[in-house]
Amino acid sequence: MAEHRYKAIVIDLFDTLVTWNPEGLPLMQFRGREIRSTTPLLYSTLETALGKDFDREKFSEAHASVYSDIFSERARADAVEITCLERFARTLKILEVDESIAVPLAEDLRRIHMARVREVTKAPPARIAAMKKIAEHHRLGLISNFDDSETGHQIMRDTGIRELFTAVIISADTGYRKPNPLIFKKLLNAMRLEPADILFVGDTPLDDVLGSKGVGMHSAWIRTRNRELPEKIPAPDIIIQDLAELPAALGL
Repeated sequence: MAEHRYKAIVIDLFDTLVTWNPEGLPLMQFRGREIRSTTPLLYSTLETALGKDFDREKFSEAHASVYSDIFSERARADAVEITCLERFARTLKILEVDESIAVPLAEDLRRIHMARVREVTKAPPARIAAMKKIAEHHRLGLISNFDDSETGHQIMRDTGIRELFTAVIISADTGYRKPNPLIFKKLLNAMRLEPADILFVGDTPLDDVLGSKGVGMHSAWIRTRNRELPEKIPAPDIIIQDLAELPAALGL
């Protein structure tokens, strides 16, 4: 049981407060295997905009190539964020779509893709109840690595507890992701707190545990599937299996 020494509890969003269900995405064949993806939802819009020039396989390959590049960029030491809109813009550029068509089309693709992501993302009631209980004793904040600002904030509003949070920081708004210290410092400035005042809660060892510890925060790790903490990741102050367990871990 932890002492009540924290002035604020700051949490991650995906796989901490909310979960998303990939079973809600359409099935498609890609590179010889069946996967879940929003890509089939985009075909109609792409075919309308590009006509006979649109090729489903070429689009999928271009999009996969761009996503791979973005994954590498995000993994650099500076942990930059590349937005969903930029991802589609790069994909259309590879396909040599005229800019006058590509700019509005990329926004349409972002909107369709994110609408389904939002639809399949939910906050379990036990986690909502836990945050309501914690809010009776601590200020709340949130930092999320998510590549679309509008949808990230919509998902937070969908939980029904957005008003409990002093600050909500989405990486798409900042240009950088956890574990970059800058995104944590943005939260500190918004909440006007010192790092030692905060317990940061998340499921990802690198982004959430190392990132928060690196700026001087306390850390709670959501350890799922009996995972072991990777080497060179500092030990968290609290280990739980689910956010719903946090009130008890705090002695509330």
